[in-house]
Amino acid sequence: MSTDVSGVTRRALLHDRGFRSLFVSHTVSQLGDRVSEIAFPLIAVLVLDATPGQVAVLTALVWLPNLAAVFVGAWIDRQVHKKKIMVVADLVRAALLVTVPIAFAFDGVTLLQLYAVALLTGAAAALFNTTYPAFFVLLVQRSDFIAANSAMSASRSASFVAGPALGGALVQWLSAPVALVVDAVSFVVSAVCLRRIQPTRVPEVAPGGDDAAPAKLLHDAREGLRYTFAHAVLRGVLGCSTTVNYFTFVAASALIIVYASRQLHLSSGVIGLALGIGAGGALVGAFTAPWMSRLLGVGRVAVIGGVVFPASIAIVTFAGGPVWARAAVLALSEFFSGLGVMWFDVNLNSVMSTVIPDHLRARVSGAFSAVNYGIRPVGALTGGALSAWIGLGPTLCVGAVGGALGVLWLVGNPVLRARTLDDLVPATTLGT
Repeated sequence: MSTDVSGVTRRALLHDRGFRSLFVSHTVSQLGDRVSEIAFPLIAVLVLDATPGQVAVLTALVWLPNLAAVFVGAWIDRQVHKKKIMVVADLVRAALLVTVPIAFAFDGVTLLQLYAVALLTGAAAALFNTTYPAFFVLLVQRSDFIAANSAMSASRSASFVAGPALGGALVQWLSAPVALVVDAVSFVVSAVCLRRIQPTRVPEVAPGGDDAAPAKLLHDAREGLRYTFAHAVLRGVLGCSTTVNYFTFVAASALIIVYASRQLHLSSGVIGLALGIGAGGALVGAFTAPWMSRLLGVGRVAVIGGVVFPASIAIVTFAGGPVWARAAVLALSEFFSGLGVMWFDVNLNSVMSTVIPDHLRARVSGAFSAVNYGIRPVGALTGGALSAWIGLGPTLCVGAVGGALGVLWLVGNPVLRARTLDDLVPATTLGT
């Protein structure tokens, strides 16, 4: 296929059976996740009367297991059956989520249970997400990275359109705990789709296989960290992404939902509808990211997205007036935030897929996740503490401004100068 990224290329990819199955798995799972992202904080707020700080702890626990991703990545690089790992991770998440509506049916759901489910599903998610980059490159050629990431991001974006509205409606009609059944089912469907995939390439596996000693895995984990920090492109991308992640989790989506519920006095259904309408920005961003990268260059579009994404969070703090006006401002904030995050993610995910060698892919991805995602619980806890100290609105503004400054990490970095992914191929050596 041509390195020119177009809608035709995306359609051609979807005609490939393996990629299509991955796409369907991703789409269904993402839709379920959007329902949970609405339902989980609303269970805490509406059913258990949780404080913003307790909601922040709930968010933090989901991301805490990513601190171990550097070791998980070292182990995954030695596994041949990466697809099986992803299937098991999906099924574990489904089983954990269904325990909440069961407990609710017997009037036994507690904040402690929510914390446990958040932590364990977060661990399964860390396992899945660390495996995904190594599996992705077994299905997709480098010339198709932007097109494939655009298609996957469009799927994710579509889930932000339909998911919050569906989640808000389900919470209002059925209760928040019962809404989690939708996410549990989505993980089962995702696992079934993954089982159908036959990778087109044979995975590269480090010597030692399943029997690798813990000392060797520790060595591999250090190697993943060393390569990440020594590589100029990865170092800049990691610094930028980590800063954006920290501050956007200070203003985490769970706190935005709390703000919309308690400060804007919007119902669950209106919150879901507003977030769903606003999520059209993410869909626009996913579809326009390839066109924007051709027009302005991969690096510049990533930087624009890295500013627009977090800065737009602050828009919600200007909401006021009648219900429709408050909901409209919430939707507008979500629209521009979603637009920015897609321009940011599609391009930087493609950059990472380009510069990481196959034999290091999972361990570097694990090292990256340990730092990049590991900072999220710290951001969420900071947000919880700040919201108690200065209030929800000012906390959202701190997250917006701090996150936008994250792009300063890319000043002078090869990423900023790159117009296409081909410009980054020579930069795959250490320290360039």
